[in-house]
Amino acid sequence: MEMENLKIGMKHTASEKVTEKNTALAMGSGSLPVYATPAMTCLMEKAAAELAEAYLPEGWTSVGIALDIRHSAPTSMEAEVRAEAQITAIDGRKITYEVRAFDGSGEIGAGTHQRFAVRRDKFMAKSAERACGGN
Repeated sequence: MEMENLKIGMKHTASEKVTEKNTALAMGSGSLPVYATPAMTCLMEKAAAELAEAYLPEGWTSVGIALDIRHSAPTSMEAEVRAEAQITAIDGRKITYEVRAFDGSGEIGAGTHQRFAVRRDKFMAKSAERACGGN
């Protein structure tokens, strides 16, 4: 599998608005109507996944394998949140990113994320096998 199109330093962003659906209260990760940590995590992963997807060969995708983040500031309803993922290392099929999230007042979270490039068909076959009780 060729990964030469992915390069260290490449960056991609994803964004969303804080709505009732992605608050800590709605997602069950807290009791306040502020942007939820799971929503921020998902947005960070989305930025990383979209970056990999744009450069992987046909029939390939990436799956998340590790995430180490901190959520350092609250974000209120209706605010826009932007997450960015920047490739910091490529080791075979493993891609490591620095991930950061921002609202209009500055950084709200940061950390690292790793994804692994997989063939879609093989990964889904393994998933189906596990669902049937296989290892």
